[in-house]
Amino acid sequence: MALRSMRKARGCWSFIRALHEGPKTVPAPQVSEHTQLNWILTCMIKIPRLQHLHQWKVKTAQQKQEGTAGLLMYPVLQAADILLYKSTYVPVGEDQVQHMELVQDLARGFNKKYGEFFPVPTSILTPMKKVKSLRDPSAKMSKSDPNKMATISITDSPEEIVKKFRKAVTDFTSEVTYDPVGRPGVSNMLAIHAAVTGLTVEEVVRRSVGIDTAHYKLLVAEAVIEKLAPIKRELEKLKQNKDYLEKVLQAGSAKAKELAYPVCQEVKKLVGFL
Repeated sequence: MALRSMRKARGCWSFIRALHEGPKTVPAPQVSEHTQLNWILTCMIKIPRLQHLHQWKVKTAQQKQEGTAGLLMYPVLQAADILLYKSTYVPVGEDQVQHMELVQDLARGFNKKYGEFFPVPTSILTPMKKVKSLRDPSAKMSKSDPNKMATISITDSPEEIVKKFRKAVTDFTSEVTYDPVGRPGVSNMLAIHAAVTGLTVEEVVRRSVGIDTAHYKLLVAEAVIEKLAPIKRELEKLKQNKDYLEKVLQAGSAKAKELAYPVCQEVKKLVGFL
């Protein structure tokens, strides 16, 4: 009896405190269906299948240690993100082709066991080329690269971008030529320059006649800075408008929840959770 009275009193004080503190920001709806479907799909896949994926091999080799379970299972979460909304077409880059094959295999495996439920999505290969690392032109540029000098971020300052391009790996030949096999570092500079200017690589090479590679790297840095400038301005503008960002987040989360919840519930019924 005394315990119940204490709980009531505690509840009254919590209510009074809430009134004095005023309204708080309404949290965005949490879309937990992604992790729920991820767990169900994880139970349907064999570990060797995931260890066969190219990115798992690359990441574990880069880390020079045993990979984590999260890294191993991440492609299954990607699959859940796609299948949860019953996507039929998914644009992917070359480095995600294997992951899309996994998504397709999981959809087929689920349908074979529980009936035709998920559409098997078709991958649409995007023409976007890989940007190579500034420190290792044999590898792609990656935000997870432990060497921060290898990657250009949208939020990098102009000074940081210039510094990274100054230290970018090229070679000891001063002429600017495109030869991805023989001169991967310089060729990477040309590919980046062409991408941010909209020019072809051949046109960039023609415009760079007579410029040595040291000076050319600075030209590429300037072109990247110019390309990123309006994006950075928009980011700063959005960061100053937190109310707007919260509204977008809440609206997006609510819409995702609306779409994801019935699909996840049906999956749980099919597998016997409900």
